[in-house]
Amino acid sequence: MKTPGEINQKIRDGTAVVIPADEFKRRLRDGEEFTADDLDIVTCATFGVMSGTYAVLSIPVAPPGTFRRAESCNLNGVPAFPGPCPNERLGLIDCIVYGTAHRDGRYGGGHLFADLAAGREILCEAVADGQTHEATITLDDCPAARLHTTRSAFRNYTAFLAEEAGVTPTIFSVTGLHGPCREISVSGCGEVNPVENDPSLRFLGPGTPILLNGADGIILGEGTRSTPQRPNLACSADMKGMDPLMMGGFTTSEGPECLTSVAAAVPVLDDASLQALLIRDGDIQLPIAGIEERKPRGSADYAAVWQGTDRAVRHHPDRCISCSPCHARILCPAAAIREDLTIDRSLCLACGTCQSACEAGVYRIHLGSLTYNEREIPITLRQSERTRAERLCRRLAGRIQEGTFLLKEGGR
Repeated sequence: MKTPGEINQKIRDGTAVVIPADEFKRRLRDGEEFTADDLDIVTCATFGVMSGTYAVLSIPVAPPGTFRRAESCNLNGVPAFPGPCPNERLGLIDCIVYGTAHRDGRYGGGHLFADLAAGREILCEAVADGQTHEATITLDDCPAARLHTTRSAFRNYTAFLAEEAGVTPTIFSVTGLHGPCREISVSGCGEVNPVENDPSLRFLGPGTPILLNGADGIILGEGTRSTPQRPNLACSADMKGMDPLMMGGFTTSEGPECLTSVAAAVPVLDDASLQALLIRDGDIQLPIAGIEERKPRGSADYAAVWQGTDRAVRHHPDRCISCSPCHARILCPAAAIREDLTIDRSLCLACGTCQSACEAGVYRIHLGSLTYNEREIPITLRQSERTRAERLCRRLAGRIQEGTFLLKEGGR
């Protein structure tokens, strides 16, 4: 049996065998067999909508003595909660911003966090003593800026459909789920998810280093709603150093949501840790629930979501019939369709919304279907993106191979 300390020494020596989860699973499918001696670390990641994300920011608004304490605060129009520290007469505001807070139907906390990480200017409006104080700030102006998750990286999530007739507005749909059972929405990155590869949280305990939105962070412990059967993680990281393309906002029929990513290194110490890493999409249960009560009434697996389906949207401009306005562009939850109707691939999440919105078939992607009550229900929305998750797996593997990312040593 190896120890994390021994693997860390191999990382320092440049001899550690590190394999990104997507490559590891592919090699398993190709028939390759591994023992615990063959490799040291598998890097795993997940990316998608994670509502339980919030930021704690310290923002300079005005010179000391300008106001007593802030009563309310908006950042680019997104409401923030001043406090808990009053910072009396310092001209400085500590505040908490929810990833699910929003200015309007298209801009929310997730968009704000990505704008901060990208170094864009943010308008801060603070009300104190009956007066409004404004300041234009960037992330570099903030003495402190940390992102936290109350829960993230669920071991697996749930697929949702509407069992009742009509359209049900929900955060799990961009336009509302159409029923009865006409479409289904899915979340989760399946076999590359960190918790799916360490379901007992043997290595993913408090203090474990991770990448949160691409920046160095730590696991704080288990998140809210975590259970032994379906664990999830609470995480934290400094916002300075985050990658704006590994986070962001996602528009739903119930308002903007928050995109968050988590990457972690799972060490291979013994046969037990290796066995957990052998899991593949077809082994991972995906419960199916009606959105009305959110109680599972069936199940599928993640192979139906990620095996044999498309990872990118195909664009057929010759099919365009020049609808005005373009519904696909208006509805795109990541604002990835440009004014000329081409796709900004750096923003596109391959979620499938554009395909549903465009009757002319300009945007096409095969998302697959799930079997429910002996019926094939088409998947019309993916709220997680496997491609970005796999990119993070490779990025973390590179960090380890460079010697700039080490495992946690010692007990939990």
